[in-house]
Amino acid sequence: MAKCISAPFPSFTHRPLALFSRVSISPKYANARRLWKMCSASSSDTLVDNGPVKEVRKSLEVASKKEDEYGDLKSWMHQNGLPPCKVVIKDRPSHDAKHLPIHYVAASEDLQAGDIAFAVPDSLVVTLERVLGNETIAELLTTNKLSELACLALYLMYEKKQGKKSFWYPYIRELDRQRARGQLSVESPLLWSDAELDYLTGSPTKAEVLERAEGIKREYNELDTVWFMAGSLFQQYPYDIPTEAFPFEIFKQAFVAVQSCVVHLQKVSLARRFALVPLGPPLLSYCSNCKAMLAAVNGAVQLVVDRSYSVGDPIVVWCGPQPNSKLLINYGFVDEENSYDRLMVEAALNTEDPQYQDKRLAAQRNGKLSVQAFQVCVGKEREAVLEMLPYLRLGYVSDPSEMQTVLSSQGPICPMSPCMERAVLDQLSDYFRARLACYPTTLSEDEALLSDADLDPKKRVATQLVRLEKKILNACLETTVNFINQLPDHSVSPCPAPFAPTLK
Repeated sequence: MAKCISAPFPSFTHRPLALFSRVSISPKYANARRLWKMCSASSSDTLVDNGPVKEVRKSLEVASKKEDEYGDLKSWMHQNGLPPCKVVIKDRPSHDAKHLPIHYVAASEDLQAGDIAFAVPDSLVVTLERVLGNETIAELLTTNKLSELACLALYLMYEKKQGKKSFWYPYIRELDRQRARGQLSVESPLLWSDAELDYLTGSPTKAEVLERAEGIKREYNELDTVWFMAGSLFQQYPYDIPTEAFPFEIFKQAFVAVQSCVVHLQKVSLARRFALVPLGPPLLSYCSNCKAMLAAVNGAVQLVVDRSYSVGDPIVVWCGPQPNSKLLINYGFVDEENSYDRLMVEAALNTEDPQYQDKRLAAQRNGKLSVQAFQVCVGKEREAVLEMLPYLRLGYVSDPSEMQTVLSSQGPICPMSPCMERAVLDQLSDYFRARLACYPTTLSEDEALLSDADLDPKKRVATQLVRLEKKILNACLETTVNFINQLPDHSVSPCPAPFAPTLK
């Protein structure tokens, strides 16, 4: 007798991009539209806009002069209430000569764990409460599942239209400089070309990128909802209907820029939980094994460091328990030491199975669903396989009397013959081999690519990602093959299973 269903596996959820509900534009705003088309002086550039090489070079010269004229971000912050702190802003070269160097926050003095590196006052933090005028409206929008990132991106685009008149001009200029790049100088795959996305062939991350991009498009199509519902935006920009003022590509780049630097604050109201913090990301480097986090404390957002730093060392913060696929999509980097890395394996009971309803009930009794997602965490591949096997065994039960035994038993048990166990393990091993075959390169070829110092940075992070994914899948395959070899007679032929579960 073998276990048929194992204990529940903790589920991991990722909040999808929220969608706006459609709000039609009243005919009385038709004149406003025409007026905007004739009179608007909107700039076509964006938080992370691209352009021809000559224009880019010219923009770099202009940006450098602007910095000399207006001072750096930290100076502006001190002028507007930032108390003395223990950090400075430094820069490192960009891999692309067309782009300005990457700025980053570094220690200005030796620091010890527990020291407060900086405390940014709330007056210098951008939240939905500030964007939408009052907390009631902000909570209404978030409760109705409108995207906080879209609201923040829209606000910054409107502020950028004001140019130097905007209070946030120095901060927006800094976001422009960073161009939605992480500290490795790579943009999110959301801004990659189709050819560059092919670097992710075989990885489920490629589909995630495309799905997220579609979500951003839906957000854009509903932007006018925020404009009408948020009184503060409507009063400040009465003729600038969002979808007419900003082309989709501009919004997409702004959205990704905001995504790369937004901070999720804990123990605050809904209207303040997503914040843009100058001196925060992307100037701070993310690290998966760091425990320091930006926190709301006494009217400020402060950072208490979790380790010692010498003068000039880059300051790092924790990015949360995110797998490398999310780190790449959100921030443009992959962490080789990420202990939170994982892949998903989805198993589903066969709906054509005459005993489907009984099996679904048995699965539910043991904390599983008819379509079950299994998370395979790095370093815990064996545990993940052991979690999957009982579920798969349930799908292979074919005798009605055996199914009744499963349903009536006190524990999750079912009879499993050697040939049936072999069939279960063969299906799982074939599945892992098929996933590995979807990648166009092998692990050894990935290693060779990564040894090239001149490898394109986007291709480098993509290769790092797929290499780590393959390691997880290979560990799962090795575990499954070991189980096959441990069968009493591992040469036994697998039994046919017309209603075996599906894996994807």
